[in-house]
Amino acid sequence: MTDAIIGRGTRWAGRIVSAIPVLMLLLSGVFKIVGGSQMDRDWASFGYPPGALIPIGVTEVVCALLYVFPPTAALGAILVTGYLGGAVATHVRVSQPVFLAPALLGALAWLGLYLRDPRLRALLPLRRAP
Repeated sequence: MTDAIIGRGTRWAGRIVSAIPVLMLLLSGVFKIVGGSQMDRDWASFGYPPGALIPIGVTEVVCALLYVFPPTAALGAILVTGYLGGAVATHVRVSQPVFLAPALLGALAWLGLYLRDPRLRALLPLRRAP
């Protein structure tokens, strides 16, 4: 195969992998913004005030959007990682084993960016063991 085909396939794989955390973050962020009584109850179980839902939902959506666009994708990945780190900490604090889900989303975000951005692959080359 030629480099162009390998590059194009890698980029598309990155886009597909990146779509998973983006869709999850957008969906979660919109649910926080729209709210509702069930969301208020769920949020209260984490120990956060209901007034924090909208700012955190907006932050989540903004992080996802920054990650989607190539010029801001690296910044978006860093912000998504920070946001999801907070989600992991929140779930661990209330003893919920679901903390692995945001950790996995963070890993998928970086894998997706690695596959779709040749600059990141050049910065972090995967090498075979000698």
